[in-house]
Amino acid sequence: MAKLCEEGGRLYANALRTGRIARADVEPAPCLMEFALLHPDPDDANWLRPVPPSVALAQRLHPIEHEITERRRLSIELSDAFEPFMALTAQTTTSTHSITVLEGNDRINAALDLATAQCQHEMLTVQPSGHRPERSLVQGLERDRPLVERGVSIRTLYQHTARYSPEKLAYTDQFANGKVEYRTIDELVERLIICDETVAFIPARDDQKVALELRHPGLVGYLVKVFEFMWARAVPLSTGAPYETAPDGITDIQHSIAKLLIEGHVDEAIARRLGMNVRTCRAHIAKLATALGSGSRAQLGFLIAQSGILNKDHPPRGGDGTP
Repeated sequence: MAKLCEEGGRLYANALRTGRIARADVEPAPCLMEFALLHPDPDDANWLRPVPPSVALAQRLHPIEHEITERRRLSIELSDAFEPFMALTAQTTTSTHSITVLEGNDRINAALDLATAQCQHEMLTVQPSGHRPERSLVQGLERDRPLVERGVSIRTLYQHTARYSPEKLAYTDQFANGKVEYRTIDELVERLIICDETVAFIPARDDQKVALELRHPGLVGYLVKVFEFMWARAVPLSTGAPYETAPDGITDIQHSIAKLLIEGHVDEAIARRLGMNVRTCRAHIAKLATALGSGSRAQLGFLIAQSGILNKDHPPRGGDGTP
């Protein structure tokens, strides 16, 4: 799926605000036509009118839904083919296999598909922010939709930046009528999936190419407690809580950035942990420096420590204003 270019996004937003846009103005952004976001103005051939976002989104999701249907059919055929072997593996499985290393996307996805297919009560997930390609979106829909349809509850944690992600908001809307809850929190470190408090999946490498499948009751129970700890401190996505500035002029996200700066993290690591791009992270650092009167990066660390802002209680209030 082609990605909407930055210029195309700007022009499309202008077209939505004004109701139309000149043909000559869209020449620098051919992605607008690739996404079918504009159509000819019936009154004037020199102008184009914007397609409503809801209509454009539905057009993009339709082929994904079709692919999901086909993959469901294939999954049924595969399940039937492997059913005779399942009893054999069940007889040989022992507690020594409580930790399994999964190498490669195919094996990781196969293990996730099996665990979610067997999930009967609740799935807990932690999903750090980041761009999800079309293939990842299809896999997520394939796994979550059958769970919701058979009444399994799902609780998912995102970072606050998810409140400003059209992809994630469109994805969560797909399950608005199910037993699904979404909350956001300022900082998440790694992905986590837990099914029925019996099996958990965590990444074993930064490139997400290796994962661990955990079935040891002690390990899974510990991860459930970690999830519940974060869940209790997160904000429901449905509340749409406004982003606020504390009385000291330091916003929640800048408070989180200040804490990570003091811990010695570089800009790229801070951006990843807070679910934003590096440019946005550096803009917040600049605002933090201005608020504290810092003239250099070295001085900023000193002023953060001297100001005492890290000793204050900053309860979560919602999103982070990321564009």
